[in-house]
Amino acid sequence: MLLNYQYDQVTTTSDASPTLVLIHGLFGSLSNLGMIARVFQGKFNILQIDVRNHGHSAHSEEMNYLLMASDVLETLDHLNIQQFIVIGHSMGGKIAMKLADLAQDRLEKVVILDMAPFAYKQNHHDQIFKALLAVEDAQIESRKDATEIMRQYLNEEMVIQFLLKSWNKGKWLFNVRTLYKDYPNILGWDQQRTNAVPILFIKGGNSPYLSKPEHFEAIDKQFSNHQIQVVEHAGHWLHAEKPTEVNELITDFIEAL
Repeated sequence: MLLNYQYDQVTTTSDASPTLVLIHGLFGSLSNLGMIARVFQGKFNILQIDVRNHGHSAHSEEMNYLLMASDVLETLDHLNIQQFIVIGHSMGGKIAMKLADLAQDRLEKVVILDMAPFAYKQNHHDQIFKALLAVEDAQIESRKDATEIMRQYLNEEMVIQFLLKSWNKGKWLFNVRTLYKDYPNILGWDQQRTNAVPILFIKGGNSPYLSKPEHFEAIDKQFSNHQIQVVEHAGHWLHAEKPTEVNELITDFIEAL
């Protein structure tokens, strides 16, 4: 699947400039990692994408990491991008790790924001799905009505406003039904063969996604050339909560010889 994308190239010597591929998480869109993209504009070609069933990319009844990573590679091939660096948050981090398995020879480096190569069992999104489906079933058109319905299920105004970024003309841009059906695939993970691509894991100090011994064991087994850094006092959305610290860690890792 060719994905919807935004591709900003360095205006001079763009053929020689590395490409950063930025991949958002569940319920997101290509603008979600914009605070990272802005830091590297002018030094790197920047490719931001909507993964399948999100943003303005096509909808599909299938959702798994092999398909999502293959979509990214198809889009890169369409743009004639061979070598690249990938940065992924949450679900986008798992897509990035799958890319390391599928295209090890094309990947220069990988940065994972608050995610492990691990099959999670806890459902963190049950209330979000209830809210999204309630809005969809109500067949309303106004943003105000959508907000009022969501407040019956969600207490965090920041989460509601984040989700509403994907509300357009009375419809969700993401494919709610497929995301709900294939949510076990999104939580899940098939252990990969050991990979030597240089990879940096950045963990939010307050986040549960990269916190247990089994999370770190999974990293050790699957990535032989990894680093782990912690951003203290940050949660799962660490790049939005602590952008300076996160961007410094990414910069140091990417620009190191």
